[in-house]
Amino acid sequence: MAHHYNHAHGQHQHKGKVSYLDSPKRRAEFPPEMLLSFIPINAEAAVLDFGAGTGYFSIPAAKLVDGPVYALDLDNSMLEMIRSKAQQKNITNIVPIQGRTDKIPLVDASIDVVIASLVLHEIQPLAPTLTQLKNVLKEGGHLICVELEPKAGPGQHAPRITLAGMEQAITDAGLRITEKYFPAESLYVLIAQKS
Repeated sequence: MAHHYNHAHGQHQHKGKVSYLDSPKRRAEFPPEMLLSFIPINAEAAVLDFGAGTGYFSIPAAKLVDGPVYALDLDNSMLEMIRSKAQQKNITNIVPIQGRTDKIPLVDASIDVVIASLVLHEIQPLAPTLTQLKNVLKEGGHLICVELEPKAGPGQHAPRITLAGMEQAITDAGLRITEKYFPAESLYVLIAQKS
């Protein structure tokens, strides 16, 4: 079965997405450093920012660790943005990877922390991707999943996964949910561990 990642990047959509992903409002509501403080991350950790986008989490993670931060995204223009930001900030441990969700180009048991922020809802079917994320995690490694609850009402057709649905999918993939956070309205964070 084919996997797809719903990236509809027309020029105006792309600019809108980038402005949201890097917006001061988003940073005020949910600073990336807050997410990274939810679990203990040691200095040697290897991090995968899955669906890295503009580097909203990659850049702060790279400042926190000396190990590699793999910024994986389907869109090369997003990876170029991350490269540029890393260069401007003199960050040398970010490894941009252009890749698809149906084949994560990393060795099994090589990652301490996977960050998947506002990306998993776009993947159908989700189960094989969650299994791959579990496989790249080291024993005891963490998955940090950030998603938005679906909004009810007319005109709300954006793909979303409920908290309960995401919990079930992550558990079905063989990871154990250890924490739940609700940092902003309709935003949820699930922390899961491979054990």
